[in-house]
Amino acid sequence: QVQLVESGGGLVQAGGSLRLSCAASGRSRYAMGWFRQAPGKEHEFVAAISWNDGVTYYSDSAKGRFTISADNAKNTVYLQMNGLKPEDTAVYYCFPTDQRDLAYDYWGQGTQVTVSS
Repeated sequence: QVQLVESGGGLVQAGGSLRLSCAASGRSRYAMGWFRQAPGKEHEFVAAISWNDGVTYYSDSAKGRFTISADNAKNTVYLQMNGLKPEDTAVYYCFPTDQRDLAYDYWGQGTQVTVSS
């Protein structure tokens, strides 16, 4: 199982930016992604990127504000988040996936993102 370490979360004012990182001990077959979970809510997909060809996927809420990128040499995925809103407040988790439908069954320990209004 690939080990994952997320970092980069924090407290930021609305309109601010954060860059999350996810360092993996190895590489999944297809892609890496991010989901988030706010208190009392379900997992919400945020973004993903395929390793081989850099195809990106975004939720509607992330599109236009967030950018996912990957450093293949470092097995690391980044999530640049701009224009943050209070509703973006959640714990952000990265996940590896071997499947094109982006299904996942494990994830990292998460990093807290808090956006104040």
